[in-house]
Amino acid sequence: MLQSSLAPPSHLHCTNLYSVPSLPPLCSLPLSFSSSSLSFGRRRCRRLSFGVHVDTHFSINPEPKGLRVSCAISEPLKVMISGAPASGKGTQCEMIVQKFGLVHISTGDLLRSEVSSGSEIGNKAKEYMDTGRLVPDEVVIMMVTARISQEDAKEKGWLLDGFPRTFAQAQSLEKLKIRPDVYIVLDVPDQILIDRCVGRRVDPVTGKIYHLKFFPPENEEIKARLVTRSDDTEEKVKSRLEIYKKNAEAILSTYSTIMNKVDGNHSKDEVFKAIDSLLSKVQQDKENMMKLEKSIRASERLSNLASSSQENWRGIPTRLNNIPHSREIRTYFYDDVLQATQRAVNDGRTRLKVEINIPELNPEMDVYRIGTLMELVRVLALSFADDGKHVKVCVQGSMGEGALAGMPLQLAGTRKILEFMDWGDYGAKGTFINIGSIGSKEVEEQDDLFILVAPQNAVGNCIIDDLKAMTDAAGNRPVILVNPRLKDLPGSSGIMQTMGRDKRLEYAASFENCYFFRLLYYAGTQYPIMGAIRMSYPYRYELYKRVDESFGKEKYIILSTFSERPNIDEINDAFLGKPRSEAKKATGFWGFLSGIL
Repeated sequence: MLQSSLAPPSHLHCTNLYSVPSLPPLCSLPLSFSSSSLSFGRRRCRRLSFGVHVDTHFSINPEPKGLRVSCAISEPLKVMISGAPASGKGTQCEMIVQKFGLVHISTGDLLRSEVSSGSEIGNKAKEYMDTGRLVPDEVVIMMVTARISQEDAKEKGWLLDGFPRTFAQAQSLEKLKIRPDVYIVLDVPDQILIDRCVGRRVDPVTGKIYHLKFFPPENEEIKARLVTRSDDTEEKVKSRLEIYKKNAEAILSTYSTIMNKVDGNHSKDEVFKAIDSLLSKVQQDKENMMKLEKSIRASERLSNLASSSQENWRGIPTRLNNIPHSREIRTYFYDDVLQATQRAVNDGRTRLKVEINIPELNPEMDVYRIGTLMELVRVLALSFADDGKHVKVCVQGSMGEGALAGMPLQLAGTRKILEFMDWGDYGAKGTFINIGSIGSKEVEEQDDLFILVAPQNAVGNCIIDDLKAMTDAAGNRPVILVNPRLKDLPGSSGIMQTMGRDKRLEYAASFENCYFFRLLYYAGTQYPIMGAIRMSYPYRYELYKRVDESFGKEKYIILSTFSERPNIDEINDAFLGKPRSEAKKATGFWGFLSGIL
């Protein structure tokens, strides 16, 4: 009798394949993958190496090949703000910088800074200022461009205050591809602006600005020494307003599609509330657009990846009982697991598990290799880090106390291996990737995703409580179990643990498969391979049969698909060619063997 996916692990082994939503079933799709084809994220800002040694398949310092990791960071905001004299623009700029952390760029401040520093641009500007002439547009544009290109403005985003002022300046910025995400215009009635300017007073001692009506001085002594600025007369204010309106109207054609008027005839807090809402929406729209673009690019890469491999593998790779596995076979499964896991995480799934039991990943077989598991974990972690996520890779620590303390043999030394693995030349470990244990204390605010390496119960000890505490602390952040073994084991007294068993099993079942691959053998054997079960999120479970061909070749043909993991009877029926509607009959080992032969 053929053992199904529900049989004990000692009788059943698995493998998984790669699916693309728009592609045909894997049984007819030629596939071949290499680690060099993996590249995710919006920008590449670092290169991390990943390699597989052909013979040993695992090395602390692998040959630097293939996996490019980029620190994908959300594109910062770029804002322009315009407003007539006394519109409150300066106050709103301060509040915007405080809330969104943008770099405030004012041409007046830039001119003074460049002149005082004695820079080349500053000296050019000083020549004009000393003779009372206006600084030419090209000089001002040079200063603005140089400031925007500095690292802090690139990382934090920028707020261009009151610039450009003319159509020519706006067009110059367009030619240099300096364009904001949003153009804010503070809209205040003329009479209010005039009242604000005419009532404005300056303290010559402190330089503090007051307003006779809206912000009066603290005492009569200060009031007595206040002076009026020369350009705060009603006549000059009206003249400045006309110039502003003329320039603003000329600029409008350049920024009409991104212009947003904000009513500035309210208190500063009410005005900022409207600006805050606007900028938050713009920021969210940018993030959504980046996700969409990245999704489209990823789909294109996957399609190109599949189409470029037409002359290589067709379906499941063959000769899976040949140990050690070839580099191509390992890379094939690493890629296959990665694509399914990425799709599940992108779909918002948060409690996931990967179950892949090719011989080198099956601890029940004497060819089990911890290095293959570590490489799979590394591929997952680096790829999610490439998307800008902070990944915590977790291995359970010692369980129990005193003489009963210990950990599963399968995981012995795993933490040290992870610590000393090659995570690339640019230090992904310690920045985007950190190593930890299983438990709620390991969950930190900056963590975006958790990969748990083969969590499992041991005789006399149960990992479920620590695992549940960790997932509770993680909240809606994805937790991915790689080859978990969460079935109940006997207690230290040799008796099955029964206290809370139903709850433990219910919790273990709450993780959904995003990837499943298991090889099928006859009951009690590990040779020959009779077939395989495969599931790659979000697709159905696929049941394959291995068929020998001439000249020592073999292939896998698909027998059936299932919406849920098939049980023993469903697998046997499919191998016997029985329709699913046929009543199930008990089939012995020899009856099944003769039927399949």
